[in-house]
Amino acid sequence: MKNIILNNKLWTVALLLCSFFVLPLLSSCDETDESASTPISVSAVYLEDADSDVPDRPVTFARLGQVLRLEGKGFAGVKKVLVNGYETYINPVYVTDNNLLVQISRETPTSKAPDDVRNTIRIIKAATELTYNFEIRSAAPAITSVSHTMPQAGDTIVINGTGLVEIEKITFPGDVVVTEGIVSDEDGKFCKVAVPAGVSADGGSILVEGANGGAYSSAYFNVKRGVLLDFDGNGQQGFWSWSETGSMLDDTDLESAPIGAPGAMSQGKYVAHRPARLASFPAAKNRNTEVWTAGNDVDNWRAQLTPFIPAETPVADVALQFDIFVPEEWVNTGFLKICMANNFNGGEWTGAVYNYVPWIENKAVVPFSTKGWVTVTIPLNKFYAFASTDQVYTFEDVLVYREGASWQNFGFFFENSDFKLSDITKNDADETEFVSSATSVKVYTDNWRMVSLVKPEYSDFPVTSNE
Repeated sequence: MKNIILNNKLWTVALLLCSFFVLPLLSSCDETDESASTPISVSAVYLEDADSDVPDRPVTFARLGQVLRLEGKGFAGVKKVLVNGYETYINPVYVTDNNLLVQISRETPTSKAPDDVRNTIRIIKAATELTYNFEIRSAAPAITSVSHTMPQAGDTIVINGTGLVEIEKITFPGDVVVTEGIVSDEDGKFCKVAVPAGVSADGGSILVEGANGGAYSSAYFNVKRGVLLDFDGNGQQGFWSWSETGSMLDDTDLESAPIGAPGAMSQGKYVAHRPARLASFPAAKNRNTEVWTAGNDVDNWRAQLTPFIPAETPVADVALQFDIFVPEEWVNTGFLKICMANNFNGGEWTGAVYNYVPWIENKAVVPFSTKGWVTVTIPLNKFYAFASTDQVYTFEDVLVYREGASWQNFGFFFENSDFKLSDITKNDADETEFVSSATSVKVYTDNWRMVSLVKPEYSDFPVTSNE
C-alpha cells in the first residue's frame, strides 16, 4: 500500500473544492455493485491552483505535479487511475460520482511514454473503465543560452536549455517563424535550427514551442542596434601610438579571410588579438595587445543604448556580448581583459574590468576551443566594480562611470600574467596559482555589443479580457 502525504497546495485545493464534494460525499460511502459497472464519462478537466487568479481553470493539458479535477459522471467506485500508463495515487475521500481529484506524479513519463498510452488518463473501476485523451506535459521548458546570437541567415544555431522536447516552432525577432528543419535533443537539452532570413535588426527574444510548451530566450538575439564595434562600419575603432612591435592594434591589424566552420563562419573583418606581426606573447606580461573603440566624442552609450536598455535596468540584466573563434586549444595561460574605459594599465582584478579566462570552468582547467564562431555573454554584474551584492547597481551606474572617465574608449587587452584562482572566485581560500608561459594562441573576436538579458514571461494561460 502506498504511503502518500498530500502537499500543502493539494490540501488547500481540497478545501477550495469543498463546495464540489461535501454534499455528494454524504452518499458516496454507500458503494454498490451497480457503481462498479456504471459507465464513466468526462465532460471537462480543471486545473486546481489555489495561487492562481483562476483557481479552478478549465484546461486541455497539464504538467507534472499539477492537480486536476475531472468533472463528469460515474466516478464512484474508481479503483485505479493511470496517467500515461503510470499508476497515480487517488484519495477516495476526494472521489464522488461527478468529480475526481488527481495529482499528476512527477514520475509520470511524458515524451518517453509508449505511444499507445501517451497523453491519456485511464480511469479503472471493477467492471468498467475509460481512457480519456488528455495532453500531459513535463515541466515548463527553459532556454539557458544560444550558441550564436548574431549569426548570418542560413547559419545553424544551437538553443540550449531544459525541457526542449519535440520543438515544432521557433519564432525569431520580427515574427519570423520556422517550423521545418528543427532538430531536437531526445533529452530536451538543446535544439538546432538554421537561422531564417528577415530577422529584425532591432533584435529581441527567440520563442521556442514544443511538446512541453513554450519558452523565451533573453532579449539578446540579433541586437544590431547594440553593436559597439564590428570592424565593418558599425562603431568606430580608435588607435594611436602604433608600432610594428607595439601593443596597439589598428585597422591594418584586422583580418578578413573567411575563418570558422560551416554554419558559423566569420562576418567580414574581425580582430586577431595576436596579430600576424607578433609571433607569440611572453610569459608574465600584461597588455600584450590592446584594441579600442574611438571613445570621447564618438562613443555615446546613453544615446545609443538607453532607448532599448533603460538606464534603471539592474546590471545583472544587461550584458556585453561578443563573438569568438579559437581554432586550437587555449589552456593554462593568457586571458582577455575587458575594460569599460581606457583607465587601466594591465594586471587588474578590480575596478571596471572583467578578465575572461575561458579555460577555467568550475575551478578546473578545461582546454577551450570552438568549432566555429560562438557568442560569449558577460552580464555587467561580472565586472568587478559592479559585482558587489551589498549595493544595487543599475545600468545608469555604468553610464555615469564611462561619462566620468578621462578616456571613454571601450576595449580589450590580451594579458599573459600569473594569477590565483581566488582572483576569479574572489574566495581567499582558493589558493591555486596559475603560472603563465609563452603562448602563440590564436584568439579572434567580432561584433562587440550591449544587450538586454530581460526575458519575456511565457504563460500557459495568457490573460484574457474575461479573467
